[in-house]
Amino acid sequence: MATQAGSFVWIELMTRDTKSAEEFYRRVVGWNMVDAGMSPPYTLLMAGEAMVGGLMELPAEVAAAGTPPCWTGYVGVDDVDAMAARIQAAGGSVCRAPEDIPGIGRFSVVSDPHGAVFIIFKGSGEPPAAVPAPDAPGMVGWHELHAGDGAKAFDFYSGLFGWTRAQAIDMGPMGVYQTFATGGNMSVGGMMTKMPDSPWPFWLYYFNVDGIDAAIERVTGAGGKVLMGPHQVPGGQWIVQCIDPQGAMFALVSNRR
Repeated sequence: MATQAGSFVWIELMTRDTKSAEEFYRRVVGWNMVDAGMSPPYTLLMAGEAMVGGLMELPAEVAAAGTPPCWTGYVGVDDVDAMAARIQAAGGSVCRAPEDIPGIGRFSVVSDPHGAVFIIFKGSGEPPAAVPAPDAPGMVGWHELHAGDGAKAFDFYSGLFGWTRAQAIDMGPMGVYQTFATGGNMSVGGMMTKMPDSPWPFWLYYFNVDGIDAAIERVTGAGGKVLMGPHQVPGGQWIVQCIDPQGAMFALVSNRR
């Protein structure tokens, strides 16, 4: 897993029943599942030849602390230990101290000042020779923060990772939806103050699919539920927010209905 400093480089699902989760996401998103040959067991999520993320069993100690099945994103950094210290100095928290994954890289589980969890990572490998387009099926097409405070959250992340403002969308009573770019790229995500009925701030990841209506049928047919949508968003894409059979929230995005 290579590192692109300041960019999202990986996604990871921790869940209770890994085999059922593999079958669900293989059917819904179209990922190929590859055993990474690690202990504890770890499944690689492949979009064609591209590694997108991983899937593992929710550790007992994490479950005992009240964490449900969930998706978490990795942000690449140049120095995990230094960034962990900067996150704490900026009001965030280090949930798991920096440590090495032999042969893979170094990581730390952290959260922003309002409690949204993410992972910082420095890989030990080389970048892939070719990376699929951001809107290719199976890739992560959008990264969305439902923040404790949208404006303060942007200041936090931009200060750490150099993210820049893109389009700001006035959603009326729902506030401002601020899109952002990483590493000089086009917009890769958005931030907004979470809705009052959301129990805590969180990151939501949108997976690319070819046709949103057909994907919805796959979600419900495989035992998942649709929480919101389908809706068409500025730019013409279609989105839907869902929950998988074990309770992990995710979203889908497509260029066509």
